[in-house]
Amino acid sequence: MRILLVVFLAFAFVVGGCQTPEKKKEKLKQAELKKKAKADLREESSDVDFQAFLGRLRKAVAKRDVETLKSMMTDDFGYKLEPPMSGPGVFQYWEQENLWPELDGIVSERFVKKGAFMVSPPQFADPSLNYDGYRIGIARVRGSWKFAYFVNG
Repeated sequence: MRILLVVFLAFAFVVGGCQTPEKKKEKLKQAELKKKAKADLREESSDVDFQAFLGRLRKAVAKRDVETLKSMMTDDFGYKLEPPMSGPGVFQYWEQENLWPELDGIVSERFVKKGAFMVSPPQFADPSLNYDGYRIGIARVRGSWKFAYFVNG
């Protein structure tokens, strides 16, 4: 009788550990959801073309290479929120306000995705922090990366 009980318990343990088709489907679905979430959370900042753009941007900012920066900016580049200012005049504004060191510091930080933009510093992308300091936005425009804004507030 004991042997029968031990065999029955061993059989129940083995069968209970086996995956039913429903369990297998659920596990596959969970793995697929995890994979999709990971892909959604994957930062475009790891893309090769973004890294290349960012490297050129960092060098141009460090050298204050206005011509290279112009070629990397959107036509309506935003540089002040209050009152809103965009387009030409950005370099004069940066000189006047001595913003080159600030720009250099922020462009050297990590970029994360926020909406349609890659932004730096990462704190700006976290709505719980209410970050209102200087920030940079880079957007994909017609298939290539463009420096879209550098604003405060």
